[in-house]
Amino acid sequence: MLKHAQMPKRKNLVGQQVRRIRNQLGLSQQELAARCQRQGWDIDRFTIARIEAGTRWVGDFEAVELARAVRVPLLRLFGLE
Repeated sequence: MLKHAQMPKRKNLVGQQVRRIRNQLGLSQQELAARCQRQGWDIDRFTIARIEAGTRWVGDFEAVELARAVRVPLLRLFGLE
């Protein structure tokens, strides 16, 4: 088991997958933010960048919205699919 001092400094588990999927789809961060906004989530490109960098915490409802925006099953954002 990892001790607290050994824990990764990342604040989310989904950011790397979001970046990978977004790039596979050929979307910019701004385009992904726009998709999320059309779903009713007020988010901007800067926040997407922070999520992808792992410097912003992602809530469960936000992970659901990200999965919907990139049209993948939620578990794929966690690398489980």
